[in-house]
This record gives sequence, C-alpha cells and structure tokens, in this order.
Amino acid sequence: MTVTDAATGSTAPTTTTGRPWASEALHRADPQIADLLAAEAERRAETIQLLAGENLTSPAVLAALTGPLIDKYAEGYPGRRHHTGCALADAAELLAIDRARQLFSAPHANVQPRSATSAMLAAYAALLRPGDGVLAMSLEHGGHLSCGSRANFSGRWFDFTGYGVREADGLIDLDQVRELARLHRPKAIVAGSISHPRHPDWEAFREIADEVDAYLIASVAQTTGLVAAGVAPSPVPYADVTVAATHKLLRGPRGGLLLSTAELAERIDRAVFPFTQGGAAMNEVAGKAVALAEAGTPAYRAYAERTVSGARTLARGLAEADMRPLTGGTDTHLVTVDVSPLGVTGAEAERRCAAAGLLLGKCALPYDPAPVAEASGIRLGTGTVTTQGMGVPELTEIAALIARLLSGEAPGPVGERVRELAAAFARRG
Repeated sequence: MTVTDAATGSTAPTTTTGRPWASEALHRADPQIADLLAAEAERRAETIQLLAGENLTSPAVLAALTGPLIDKYAEGYPGRRHHTGCALADAAELLAIDRARQLFSAPHANVQPRSATSAMLAAYAALLRPGDGVLAMSLEHGGHLSCGSRANFSGRWFDFTGYGVREADGLIDLDQVRELARLHRPKAIVAGSISHPRHPDWEAFREIADEVDAYLIASVAQTTGLVAAGVAPSPVPYADVTVAATHKLLRGPRGGLLLSTAELAERIDRAVFPFTQGGAAMNEVAGKAVALAEAGTPAYRAYAERTVSGARTLARGLAEADMRPLTGGTDTHLVTVDVSPLGVTGAEAERRCAAAGLLLGKCALPYDPAPVAEASGIRLGTGTVTTQGMGVPELTEIAALIARLLSGEAPGPVGERVRELAAAFARRG
C-alpha cells in the first residue's frame, strides 16, 4: 500500500497499519504518543485546512526526515565540522545549498536555520548592532513579530519604525516608506508581510534603501514557494538578504532558509553558526534538499499556479457574500478578508468555522477598529487544500460554506458537507 503525493506524483510505502507516519516500534515503546498521532491524523481527515502557514510535506521529504541523519551531530559547516564522521552529512548539506542557489538564482545560501524567525534573527545579527534603526511593516498592518514586537527579540534589541498601507486601497504606501526612510535613516529596511496579499515592489524598496544607505532584507516566509516556482517576483536580485521558510508553500520540513549576496556570505554563515544556533538538524537539511529539488519541477510550478488560482476563487466567493477582501483580491495563496459587514468579528468567524471543521485564522486588519484579540478579519491560505487536489469548484463551494456559517447557520449541516469533502481529499494529500 502506498500514499501518492498530489503535486509531484511521488509515493511512499506505508506501514502494516496503513499509517506512513507511525511504526510498530512506536506503538510498542510509547502507545500514548502513538495514539496522539493517530488522533491528529483523524483530525486532519475530518477538517479542511485553510490556515495560511500550513501545508502537507511530501512523502519524499518525510522519508528524509526520518532517515539516519536524524541523529547525526554536525556542528559547523561542510568541510569545517567540529566533529568527525561528517562526510555524508557534508554531501547532503552541499546538495541543499546548491539546489537553493540554483532554484532562487542566489549567490549564497544557508540552509541551517530552524525557522524563518531564526533566519531573521541571524539576518539582523549579520547586519545590525543592538540599538540600530530598522524600518519594517508595522504589526498592525501585517508585519511579523520579528519586525519590532516588544514581545520579540527584535523589538527589544533594535529601534523599529513601522510603515503601513493606504487606507483607501490597502496597498503599501511607498511614499510613506520613502519619507520614513529619509527621516529615520535606518540601518536596514524589511520588506514583506504575513497577511498582505499583494507582491511587494522589490525594485522600489531597493531604490529607497540605496537612497538612505540601508540594507534591504526581504521577508518571503509566506510566499517562498511562489518565488521558487517563478509564480511570484523574486526579491533575490534586489535584496541584500532574503529570509525564507522551507515549510508552508515550499512543502518541505519546518525550517528557514537564508539567501544573500556573495559579499555577505561569511557574515550570514557566522550569524547562523556559532552566533544564533548550535549544530544543524541534518535530517531537516536533507529534507530541505528534497523539497528544493521538488520545487524545481514543472509539476511544482503547476501546483504553485493552482494555489494562486484557488485563492482568487476563494476571494471572489467571499466578496460575493458581502465580505471585503483586503486590496480587493490577491496575487498569492493568501486571502485576507474583512468579515465585519456580516456583523461578526474575526474571532467569532474563526470559532464558527472551526465548529464545522473549516480551519482558518482571525486577523487584525489595517486601521482595524476592533480589539486585536477579536479583530475584524480572517486570513486564509490555499496551500494545503491545493496539495490535496482541491481546485476552483471546491474552493467556490468552501467560500459558500463559510458565508453560510458567518450568516448565522448552525454548524451541523455545514460540518457534514465539510467532512465529506475532507474525507474525499484527505486520501489524495
């Protein structure tokens, strides 16, 4: 028995229990964890996953993650490890580096960061000193926690100024960015967002950074896969450092990736190890190598194109039900929607949809009058459902199901249909 990946066509053998993520050894050694994993698999099979930051890793990536590199200690870099016996670990990391450089046409790549936030920490460490000024999208308008939140290292160690979007159309106000850059003369400018559904103008950000002699850091954790597939414009020709994620749309292991100019290569590497991290997780590095290879295929490009098509379908369907998509639509897999016209908050929308098995997230909007804990918006993504094979017909129906729930319909009847859809497509993912 095998499980087939919807995007690439690759297969992986299952165990005798029919569950590729479990083994008889685990059941014998720790039945409690085995049962929790079984419950998680059941949960996934009964729900539709529209959370923008999640996806399903491919069977080939899962195989690499559980391979013999899982417990290999390889502190340092290829050819410069602190322990012996690393020749094969070196080969795996060099493959991942080479594939990242080729896929993104980048002069330098570091594949060791454990997450995109870890990668951002390393980027700051390479370019900045505590107290330096940084200009980034404000959290209220879609910036990440690593862009100045006081709860995060970034807001405690650096002096952040936030830019935002225009209230009239929801688009990034590049005039404001330029004005703030001239006023504050930051050491670095960060371009990128976790909820803005349009592509940044990388060339314009580069021009502004050059005008004030600032580094440009591109944050593409949400859209790494689209950039890899050539479906989104690449920041690599313009940015000094690009911070990416290897999970989400790229469909690899949870982790981060750094791309940089050749001039910054040594500083980036030293900022990752030994400054912010210890030994690399070599199984994750191997998994990243697999994901990067898969992302270079025509099948993956077709997948990336379908995620965008599906998101646009979802945005249209929600707009037809009197919700308001931010910026009027999307260029990516992200759909950010104002649900307040239906008389509900984002938090209530999240609760109603979750009760019926539709998983999405509340989201604060720019100029949002609602408290952050309630918010006026929701954020959705089409990465997982596209991996499972859902397309325009299914996402048209999902938009209608969301509208029914937010218009006050009880979750029972909608939940039955959600479970039918989920069960049909769970077998494909």
